[in-house]
Amino acid sequence: MYIILWLLFGALVGWLASLVMDKNRNMGLIANIIVGLIGSALGMWLMSVLGFGTVDAFSFTGLLVSVGGAAILIAIITALSGRRR
Repeated sequence: MYIILWLLFGALVGWLASLVMDKNRNMGLIANIIVGLIGSALGMWLMSVLGFGTVDAFSFTGLLVSVGGAAILIAIITALSGRRR
């Protein structure tokens, strides 16, 4: 059951981050889930590295941190893919 919740959370986070970064038309469901899950981990890691503590529950703060991490991940991917062209 938790896997389904994580997939739904990843899809929501990836979709919100793609809206923020104006990449929604370029991303599908699978990409949103992958970016959402990896971006969530990135956001949580950055929070702990910067000394803000950890967010380890489903909450509004966790959603904001996850969307921020996913947006950073989309920016990194965009910068790297633009450099190769």
